[in-house]
Amino acid sequence: MDTNLLPAMDMSTNTTGCCPKFNPEGWDGRQLHFEDKPFVRATTRSLLHVPINMGTVFTRVQEHIEDAGAQNPTGYLVLSRDLSSTEAEHLFAVTRDVPDEEMTTLTGDFITRVFEGPYRHAKEWHHVMETAAEAAGQTAKRIFMFYTTCPKCARAYGKNYVIGVAEI
Repeated sequence: MDTNLLPAMDMSTNTTGCCPKFNPEGWDGRQLHFEDKPFVRATTRSLLHVPINMGTVFTRVQEHIEDAGAQNPTGYLVLSRDLSSTEAEHLFAVTRDVPDEEMTTLTGDFITRVFEGPYRHAKEWHHVMETAAEAAGQTAKRIFMFYTTCPKCARAYGKNYVIGVAEI
Protein backbone atom coordinates (compact mmCIF):
# COMPACT_ATOMS: atom_id res chain seq x y z
CA MET A 1 0.00 0.00 0.00
CA ASP A 2 1.48 3.35 -1.06
CA THR A 3 1.90 5.97 1.64
CA ASN A 4 0.14 9.37 1.35
CA LEU A 5 -1.07 8.72 -2.20
CA LEU A 6 -4.60 9.41 -3.43
CA PRO A 7 -6.34 7.96 -6.47
CA ALA A 8 -5.60 9.97 -9.61
CA MET A 9 -8.07 12.69 -10.54
CA ASP A 10 -8.74 14.36 -13.88
CA MET A 11 -8.67 18.07 -13.08
CA SER A 12 -9.05 19.14 -16.74
CA THR A 13 -12.83 18.72 -17.13
CA ASN A 14 -14.20 21.88 -15.56
CA THR A 15 -17.14 23.38 -17.44
CA THR A 16 -18.44 25.30 -14.40
CA GLY A 17 -15.32 27.35 -13.65
CA CYS A 18 -15.68 26.16 -10.06
CA CYS A 19 -15.30 22.44 -9.27
CA PRO A 20 -13.82 19.98 -11.76
CA LYS A 21 -16.11 17.14 -12.83
CA PHE A 22 -15.41 14.22 -10.52
CA ASN A 23 -14.74 10.75 -11.92
CA PRO A 24 -15.26 8.19 -9.13
CA GLU A 25 -13.18 5.49 -10.86
CA GLY A 26 -10.49 4.21 -8.50
CA TRP A 27 -12.09 5.56 -5.33
CA ASP A 28 -14.51 2.79 -4.32
CA GLY A 29 -13.17 0.15 -1.93
CA ARG A 30 -9.77 1.82 -1.80
CA GLN A 31 -7.38 1.49 1.12
CA LEU A 32 -5.39 4.60 1.94
CA HIS A 33 -2.37 4.78 4.21
CA PHE A 34 -1.32 8.16 5.56
CA GLU A 35 1.85 8.86 7.49
CA ASP A 36 2.11 12.43 8.77
CA LYS A 37 0.13 13.58 5.70
CA PRO A 38 -0.26 17.37 6.01
CA PHE A 39 -3.70 18.97 6.11
CA VAL A 40 -5.09 22.42 6.76
CA ARG A 41 -7.75 22.19 9.48
CA ALA A 42 -10.72 24.55 9.43
CA THR A 43 -14.10 24.56 11.13
CA THR A 44 -17.47 25.85 10.00
CA ARG A 45 -20.59 26.77 11.90
CA SER A 46 -23.82 24.88 11.35
CA LEU A 47 -27.42 25.04 12.41
CA LEU A 48 -28.75 21.52 13.00
CA HIS A 49 -25.96 20.13 10.77
CA VAL A 50 -26.74 22.59 7.94
CA PRO A 51 -23.59 24.63 7.14
CA ILE A 52 -23.86 28.39 7.63
CA ASN A 53 -20.43 29.77 6.67
CA MET A 54 -18.95 26.99 4.55
CA GLY A 55 -18.54 29.09 1.39
CA THR A 56 -16.61 31.82 3.21
CA VAL A 57 -14.35 29.38 5.04
CA PHE A 58 -13.64 27.20 1.99
CA THR A 59 -12.87 30.26 -0.17
CA ARG A 60 -10.44 31.65 2.44
CA VAL A 61 -8.66 28.33 2.94
CA GLN A 62 -8.43 27.59 -0.79
CA GLU A 63 -6.95 31.06 -1.46
CA HIS A 64 -4.34 30.50 1.26
CA ILE A 65 -3.50 27.05 -0.13
CA GLU A 66 -3.06 28.45 -3.63
CA ASP A 67 -0.99 31.43 -2.36
CA ALA A 68 1.31 28.99 -0.53
CA GLY A 69 1.67 26.75 -3.61
CA ALA A 70 0.46 23.87 -1.44
CA GLN A 71 -2.25 22.44 -3.74
CA ASN A 72 -1.52 18.99 -5.13
CA PRO A 73 -1.63 19.48 -8.93
CA THR A 74 -3.03 15.98 -9.53
CA GLY A 75 -6.05 16.18 -7.24
CA TYR A 76 -7.60 17.37 -4.05
CA LEU A 77 -9.14 15.95 -0.91
CA VAL A 78 -11.22 17.66 1.74
CA LEU A 79 -12.30 15.41 4.60
CA SER A 80 -15.37 16.72 6.44
CA ARG A 81 -17.15 15.55 9.55
CA ASP A 82 -19.65 16.99 11.98
CA LEU A 83 -18.27 17.62 15.45
CA SER A 84 -21.73 18.58 16.71
CA SER A 85 -24.99 19.91 15.31
CA THR A 86 -23.40 23.39 15.32
CA GLU A 87 -19.82 22.75 14.17
CA ALA A 88 -18.05 20.79 11.43
CA GLU A 89 -14.37 20.07 10.84
CA HIS A 90 -12.73 20.11 7.41
CA LEU A 91 -9.26 18.78 6.60
CA PHE A 92 -7.78 20.03 3.30
CA ALA A 93 -4.93 17.85 1.98
CA VAL A 94 -1.88 19.96 1.11
CA THR A 95 1.70 19.41 0.05
CA ARG A 96 3.31 21.83 2.54
CA ASP A 97 2.54 24.20 5.42
CA VAL A 98 0.07 26.99 4.67
CA PRO A 99 0.67 30.31 6.47
CA ASP A 100 -2.26 31.82 8.39
CA GLU A 101 -4.03 28.46 8.65
CA GLU A 102 -4.11 25.76 11.32
CA MET A 103 -2.02 22.78 10.24
CA THR A 104 -2.44 19.16 11.29
CA THR A 105 -1.36 15.74 10.04
CA LEU A 106 -3.06 12.38 9.65
CA THR A 107 -1.43 9.05 10.22
CA GLY A 108 -3.31 5.80 9.84
CA ASP A 109 -5.21 3.49 7.54
CA PHE A 110 -8.48 4.42 5.85
CA ILE A 111 -11.05 2.70 3.65
CA THR A 112 -13.25 4.39 1.07
CA ARG A 113 -16.67 3.94 -0.48
CA VAL A 114 -18.28 5.94 -3.29
CA PHE A 115 -21.80 7.26 -2.81
CA GLU A 116 -23.99 9.24 -5.20
CA GLY A 117 -27.04 11.19 -4.18
CA PRO A 118 -28.27 14.13 -2.15
CA TYR A 119 -26.36 15.34 0.90
CA ARG A 120 -29.31 14.44 3.13
CA HIS A 121 -28.23 10.78 2.82
CA ALA A 122 -25.00 11.42 4.75
CA LYS A 123 -26.37 9.75 7.90
CA GLU A 124 -27.07 6.55 5.92
CA TRP A 125 -23.62 6.72 4.31
CA HIS A 126 -22.05 7.08 7.75
CA HIS A 127 -23.72 3.80 8.77
CA VAL A 128 -22.49 2.10 5.57
CA MET A 129 -18.94 3.17 6.43
CA GLU A 130 -19.26 1.67 9.93
CA THR A 131 -20.49 -1.57 8.38
CA ALA A 132 -17.67 -1.57 5.80
CA ALA A 133 -15.09 -1.22 8.57
CA GLU A 134 -16.69 -4.10 10.47
CA ALA A 135 -16.69 -6.23 7.31
CA ALA A 136 -12.94 -5.60 7.09
CA GLY A 137 -12.56 -6.84 10.67
CA GLN A 138 -11.95 -3.32 11.97
CA THR A 139 -13.77 -0.63 13.92
CA ALA A 140 -14.26 2.79 12.36
CA LYS A 141 -12.52 5.37 14.55
CA ARG A 142 -13.54 8.50 12.64
CA ILE A 143 -15.69 8.77 9.54
CA PHE A 144 -15.24 11.62 7.09
CA MET A 145 -17.10 12.57 3.94
CA PHE A 146 -15.32 13.96 0.88
CA TYR A 147 -17.89 16.11 -0.90
CA THR A 148 -16.31 16.10 -4.36
CA THR A 149 -18.21 19.09 -5.76
CA CYS A 150 -20.20 22.00 -4.39
CA PRO A 151 -24.00 21.81 -4.70
CA LYS A 152 -24.04 24.17 -7.72
CA CYS A 153 -21.51 22.04 -9.62
CA ALA A 154 -23.23 18.78 -8.64
CA ARG A 155 -26.42 20.11 -10.26
CA ALA A 156 -24.49 21.23 -13.35
CA TYR A 157 -22.77 17.85 -13.77
CA GLY A 158 -25.90 15.85 -12.92
CA LYS A 159 -24.16 13.72 -10.29
CA ASN A 160 -23.35 14.34 -6.62
CA TYR A 161 -20.51 12.01 -5.74
CA VAL A 162 -19.49 11.76 -2.10
CA ILE A 163 -16.64 9.59 -0.89
CA GLY A 164 -16.93 8.04 2.55
CA VAL A 165 -13.54 7.76 4.25
CA ALA A 166 -13.32 5.71 7.46
CA GLU A 167 -10.26 5.61 9.66
CA ILE A 168 -9.72 2.01 10.76
